[in-house]
Amino acid sequence: MGFLFNEFVYRPIYNLLIFTYNIVPLHDFGIAIILVTIIIKLILLPLSRKQIESQKKMQELQPKIKEIQDKYKNDKEKQSRALMEFYKENKANPFSGCLPMVFQLVFLIAIYRVLFNISKNGLMVNSSDLYLFMHNPGQIKHLFLGLIDLSSIVDFKSLSAGNIAHIILVIAAAGAQYIQTKMLMATKSQKDAKLGKKDDKNPDFAQVMSKQMLYLAPIMTLFIGIKFPAGLALYWLVSTLFMIAQQEYLEKLKNATAVKL
Repeated sequence: MGFLFNEFVYRPIYNLLIFTYNIVPLHDFGIAIILVTIIIKLILLPLSRKQIESQKKMQELQPKIKEIQDKYKNDKEKQSRALMEFYKENKANPFSGCLPMVFQLVFLIAIYRVLFNISKNGLMVNSSDLYLFMHNPGQIKHLFLGLIDLSSIVDFKSLSAGNIAHIILVIAAAGAQYIQTKMLMATKSQKDAKLGKKDDKNPDFAQVMSKQMLYLAPIMTLFIGIKFPAGLALYWLVSTLFMIAQQEYLEKLKNATAVKL
């Protein structure tokens, strides 16, 4: 499994990043990270779209699911049969969003390893990870836009312009994560408002987890941005902004389709 991951995920991303770095103007590693992030997100677009649609559909069905769970709360067997029938009638699968998430997680781990290994190696390119036809640029320029050191972690003791920009980058990544999570929750809230539903005084487990993730996800992003090199925070920010744009596009597409119908 490790060999497959290395040869079919890690090395292609590593070489794509170095190739992009070699051709971008002024050899800016930050710009290379941004471009590679967009390329990866475009490759995973069908999977991430399916995941978003699956998550939103399950959110829309959640009130009815809760009704079934409450109705058969004393009979787990009948509850399971009723839920399976309900999923079948609505052509929904509670696990359909898992596979796309797994694929995206694999790529996230790969890009993390690439950025971490390059940073750990003093921003020196490892020749053994390069394909034979790939030009080795040697040591990579570590400043993004001539300001942020992509190989460094946040240093709160320093008030230099570069370190302040790094902190802003981390905060922006966390803020973008909050917005994305909020957008995923918005569909259900808007639907409940249209139906005149009030907030449930006894929310189910899924609702509780959704509300917790609204704050937990940005906190995790802050932790990652502070504890790991700035290059990973840059990747996280661009990736999340891409997801926000994608979710906005899908929502507009859905609304436009609904109007036509």
